[in-house]
Amino acid sequence: MNTTHEPTSTGTRTGYCVCTICDIGCQLRAVSVNGQLEKIVAHDSPAVKSNVCFKGTAAPHIHNHADRLRVPLKRKGERGEDRWEEISYEQAMDEIAERLRSVVAEHGPEALAVSTSGWNTQTTHGFDRRFMNLLGSPNWISGVSLCAGNTAAVNRLTYGWMPFPDIANTDCVVLLGHNPRKHSWTPIFNMIEAARKRGAKTIVVDPRVSEQAEHATLHLQIRAGTDAALLLGWTKVIIDEGLYDKDFVRDWCIGFGELSERVDEYPLERVADITGVDPESIAEAARIYATADGAVIPWTPITDQQLDSTSGIRLQSILRAITGNLDVVGGEMLSGLHPGWRTEAELQLHDAISPEQRAKQLGYDKHPVYTYRTAEMLRPHMERVHGQPWIDQVMGCHMANPTEVFRAMADGDPYPVKAFITLGNNTLLSYPNQHQIHRALLNQDLVVAHEIFMTPTAMLADYVLPGDVFSERNHVADSWAWGNRLTLSEAVANPPEQASSTFQFWTDLARRMGFGEHFEWNSIEELLDHRLEPSSRSFADFRKTTVMDLPVPKYRKYRKTGFATPSGKVELSSSLLAELGFDPLPYHRPAPSPTDEYPYLVFSGVREDPFFQTGQRNVGVLRRRSPAPRFFVHPEDGEREGFVEDDWARLETPHGHVYARVSLQAGMRRGHVRVPHGWWYPETRGNVELAGAFVSSDAVLTVDTDDLLDHEQGIPHFKGYPGRLVPCDPPAGMSATTLG
Repeated sequence: MNTTHEPTSTGTRTGYCVCTICDIGCQLRAVSVNGQLEKIVAHDSPAVKSNVCFKGTAAPHIHNHADRLRVPLKRKGERGEDRWEEISYEQAMDEIAERLRSVVAEHGPEALAVSTSGWNTQTTHGFDRRFMNLLGSPNWISGVSLCAGNTAAVNRLTYGWMPFPDIANTDCVVLLGHNPRKHSWTPIFNMIEAARKRGAKTIVVDPRVSEQAEHATLHLQIRAGTDAALLLGWTKVIIDEGLYDKDFVRDWCIGFGELSERVDEYPLERVADITGVDPESIAEAARIYATADGAVIPWTPITDQQLDSTSGIRLQSILRAITGNLDVVGGEMLSGLHPGWRTEAELQLHDAISPEQRAKQLGYDKHPVYTYRTAEMLRPHMERVHGQPWIDQVMGCHMANPTEVFRAMADGDPYPVKAFITLGNNTLLSYPNQHQIHRALLNQDLVVAHEIFMTPTAMLADYVLPGDVFSERNHVADSWAWGNRLTLSEAVANPPEQASSTFQFWTDLARRMGFGEHFEWNSIEELLDHRLEPSSRSFADFRKTTVMDLPVPKYRKYRKTGFATPSGKVELSSSLLAELGFDPLPYHRPAPSPTDEYPYLVFSGVREDPFFQTGQRNVGVLRRRSPAPRFFVHPEDGEREGFVEDDWARLETPHGHVYARVSLQAGMRRGHVRVPHGWWYPETRGNVELAGAFVSSDAVLTVDTDDLLDHEQGIPHFKGYPGRLVPCDPPAGMSATTLG
C-alpha cells in the first residue's frame, strides 16, 4: 500500500535516519536486512554520534513488534468494545470520506477536529492543516499545546520568535524543572555536560534533587507551581542591582518602566514565602545568570503546564532580553527560516480558510494566545522580519484549545464537533480531564485513528489505519521551524503492505473530498522535491550530497530587521496581550493549596527514560526497565503514611484517583508527590477496560474548568495541585506479573 519510498527486499542496507520515537529527533543510522529493520547504530558524524539512547536502539523491537497494526480495521459492535473486522485500505478511505461528508453537510466543516503528535509529528508536511484549511475547519489540536508549541506562541509575544539556546558556547545554563538525561533528551544532556566541562555554571530549579540538580552549581528546591514568582524575584534583583544590559534595554526594549513597577510588587521576602526558597539563594541565582558571559534558559515543559503559564514563559523571554542574551554567541539564537526550504506553514495554506471560519476556532475568543486570533495579529510583523506571514513554530502557533474542543465534542458547546481524526496521538491519555475526553470520543459520529499500535484511543475508533515509521520513509527533518537545520532521513525498511504514511492518508482523503488539485504530489519524494525547490535541488540531490544542512549563524539580526512584534522591539509589556484584553505584564497566580483532606502538592508529567509520552509500554526491552508506574515521595512522608518501598498506593485528588507503587526518594521536597505521565497496560487488553487506561493515567487527576486554566492560553495546571495517598492492594483485574 505504501508506495512512497524505494522498495528494499533483499540484502543489507544502511541509511541515515532521524529517530521519531521521542520528539527531539536524534540523527542516527538504520540498518535493514531483507527489508526489515535490523538495528540502529550511532551516526558517523563526530558532532552527533553520542546522541543515542536506549529508546532509539530499541527501534527494531518497536518497528517489528508482533502487535504492530498491519491491516485497516473497522469497528464491530459498540464503540470501545474492541471488536474489529479487517477491511482494505481503499474501503476504509472510501467509508471515512463518505461519513466525513455527512458530518460536514449536517454540522459544517468546523465539526471536524484533528489531534496529532507522537511518532509522526516530524513527517506530516503540514498536510493535516492543508486538508483542514481547504475544508474550512480550524479545530486542529496537538500535545504541543502542553509542551513546546505553546512556548513558541508565547515567546512570539515578546520578540516575535521562539529562540534556541546556544548551549555549546554558553557560560550559564538555567534548567527550570527540565532534567535532560543520558536516555532522555540526549542531545541536550550531552550539550550541558560539555558546557559543564568547559566551566559553565548550571542553575537548577526543581522540587526534586534531580539528576541535573545533583551536579548543579546552585539548586533551588522550589515549591511546585511557583516558577513565575521565582522569576519575578530574579527580575527584580537584576533591575534593582543594575545587572541588566542598559544599552539593549534602551535601544531595543519597550515597557521597561512598567516592568520595573510590576516586579516591585515581588520583593524577595514575598517571593521566598511563595516559593519556599530562601531570599539569598534567589538573589544568588539571579546574579549568576545576569553576570554570565552568555546565558541560556532552555525550553522547559514545567512552565508550559501551570496556572500562570503565560507569565512563566514570558518571564523567561524577558530575562533573556534584559540581560542581552538574545541572538548572541552563548545566548538564545533567533535562527529564522532556512532559505532553501519550504516550511510546513507554507504548505498548510492558512489563507485558504476564510477569516470567518478561522474565528470559529475553539479557544479563539476565550484563550487566544496560541490560536489563529494572535497569529492574525502577528502576520504583518512576521512577514516584515521573516518573509512569511504564517510561521508555525513547533506546530504551536495556530492551534485550537484542546479543552474547548473536547467540550464541543462531548456537549456541543458552543457548537457540535462530531468527527475526530487522531494520528500518532493517544488522545485519551494525552490531555487533561480524561473522563471528558472519553465522553467526547463516545459522542462522535466518526472517529479515525492512524496508529502503529492499538492504543486505548484507537480502541474507541470506528476505523484504525496502520501507519508507517521512520525507518520506512524518506524525509528531511527541519526542527519544526524552531531552528533552521535540515537533516536527512532515509527509508531502509519496508512498511506493512496495508500501512500508509500521513502524507498518503491526507492525500487520499483530500482527493476523495474534492481537493485533489491541491494534493498534486504522488509520492513523498515529489513533495520533498517541492520543499527543496528554493535551493535548486531535489531530494535525490540532497540525499547524495548532504547529511545535515545548517546555515552559518548570523548574530544580532534584529539590527537590520527589528523584531517581529508590533513595535519592532522587544515588548517587555506586551501590546498584543493588552489588545487581547489581558494583563500585558507577567504576574504570579496562586494555585490551589493543600488542605487537611488533601495534604500533598502533586506534580505530574515527569517521564521515565524508557518511554515517550504514552508510548512503548508494550515493548519488552523497554518495559522491563520500568515495569510499573511509581509515585515519588520523601521518606519522611512515606514513613508518616506507613509506606515502605514498592507498596501500592492510590493517589486521590478532588477529581479522580490513580494507582502506582511508592518509591521513597530522599531528593523529593517534603509534602510533594510526583506522579508519572502516560501510563496504561497494553498487556491487559481484553481483560481490563481500554487496557487499563483509567488505572494509572495522570490525566484522570486533573480537570480543566475555567478556574483551573491559565487565562491567556487555557493551559491546565499540572505542577502542584492538592492530593492524598492511600494504601491499597494492586488494582483489581491486574496480576502481579503484569504490574511488575
